[in-house]
Amino acid sequence: MIDPAYMSAFAALVGTFVGGITSIATSWLGQQRQSKEQRMAREKAERRALYKQFIQEASKLYIDAIEHDTAEMAKFIDVYATLNRIRARSSRKVIEEADKALRTIVDTYSKENKTFSEFRQSITKGFIDPLRSFSDACHGELKEF
Repeated sequence: MIDPAYMSAFAALVGTFVGGITSIATSWLGQQRQSKEQRMAREKAERRALYKQFIQEASKLYIDAIEHDTAEMAKFIDVYATLNRIRARSSRKVIEEADKALRTIVDTYSKENKTFSEFRQSITKGFIDPLRSFSDACHGELKEF
């Protein structure tokens, strides 16, 4: 027969061991979850900044395309670099919409130039925004994070 004092001491040691392991496991799991959430938040912020940059660059090009019928190729460097960064990180839908927006902008250079008055009238009559679908796709993707 085992002495009850030993049994009590053994039970206390096992309880302490189990409690310690549980505490360590809980802390480790909590830290892993927190690290994952921080990575996701950082990724979301980086994508948001990338999308913002593309929208700003593409918007400038679109206005330039409305005003001019020829384009300087050098003006496309930044927007194409941003587009390729989007390709490396984003969903297929966002990439397709970015490509479409850029094609629309390039095509706009071949159309008749508009004055500010004509541009203003087109806005009031239902402005065709080449970046609208891209913005919507970005919004949907960022919402999933």
